[in-house]
Amino acid sequence: MKAFRIDDEPERSYTLDLQLKKIYYQKIYLQTRNSYMKKSIPIGQAVGMVLPHDITEIVKDEFKGCAFKKGHIIRTEDLEHLRRLGKEHIYVLELTGNEIHENEAARLMVASLAGAGTEYTSEVLEGKVAIKAAHDGLLKVNKEALFRFNLLGEVMCSTLHTNTPVRKGEQVAASRLIPLVGERRLVAQAISIAEAGDKIVRVLPLAKVKAGLVITGSEVFYGRIEDRFEQVLRSKMSALGSEVAMVGFAPDDPVHIAAEIQKCLDGGADLIVTSGGMSVDPDDVTRIGIKEAGAVDMVYGTPVLPGAMFLVGRIGTVPVIGLPACGMFHNITVFDLILPRILTGETIGRREFADMGHGGLCRNCKRCQYPVCNFGK
Repeated sequence: MKAFRIDDEPERSYTLDLQLKKIYYQKIYLQTRNSYMKKSIPIGQAVGMVLPHDITEIVKDEFKGCAFKKGHIIRTEDLEHLRRLGKEHIYVLELTGNEIHENEAARLMVASLAGAGTEYTSEVLEGKVAIKAAHDGLLKVNKEALFRFNLLGEVMCSTLHTNTPVRKGEQVAASRLIPLVGERRLVAQAISIAEAGDKIVRVLPLAKVKAGLVITGSEVFYGRIEDRFEQVLRSKMSALGSEVAMVGFAPDDPVHIAAEIQKCLDGGADLIVTSGGMSVDPDDVTRIGIKEAGAVDMVYGTPVLPGAMFLVGRIGTVPVIGLPACGMFHNITVFDLILPRILTGETIGRREFADMGHGGLCRNCKRCQYPVCNFGK
């Protein structure tokens, strides 16, 4: 039989290296964990001790919260309660200079994660610190930095989806150290990631604008049917702190549509919204009218349903939105996903639209709960 050495077979050597590294890191982990896990005493001898961490209690369908907070001095009458929570021993922590407690780590990490438009307190609950919206606005998450932060392993930060509209006081993220005690070096690395570039969690304010609405379609212009979109848009703009300042009507004629858009611009509109005429029928000429009005950087068509025939562009610095008829028949469409982003000053183009295909299919639930759903996420 041919004799061989491990280094004669690169693949076998690589596999062995991985196994040895795994054993090494397991040993280091056990040594670190045992350095403080062994420092414990039986519960019966713990009266008068100070708890080094929160102790959580869970009662199915009734309660989940902190039964005993960090710093609580254990009393005789607490012992039975602690035993019901499965506590037979209490840790006595004596941290080295290289170690950090979960509460301190959480406070340090949250300070590095929270950006403009957010707020947090120094209160740590069950090892976690929450980040909340300081005002109404649009949540922005630096997803790449968040990924690298969480890739470290013993630290974590969870957030709502980026581009979610949020209200003042709403929790948008939370962070903690996963073990009770961790390495200061690792926490410092996490903070370095969080502080490089844009903060991981921000809430951008929405501009308060005066919108000009141009309702297109000969059937509405000549009074054959009643328009139903004006009130829809007024409600949506009002919910975001803006208003519809002027409304114009135009038949299926590009020149007339362009003229009504220009009237809105002359009246000081900060945003132009057109409704209807965005489909493929020969009479659907709203896109031509928008272009005739001087729109540039026009992008038509999205991978979002409802809202595939949606359009964005701009005339000078004024954003222009072309909304198809789905805006009247569906409670939430691509318009609701895009409008808040435009109100933060973001420019929407083909790349932004393309990125919306994943999560861009509305489920048309009988009871709409947007934005507490997967649409647009």
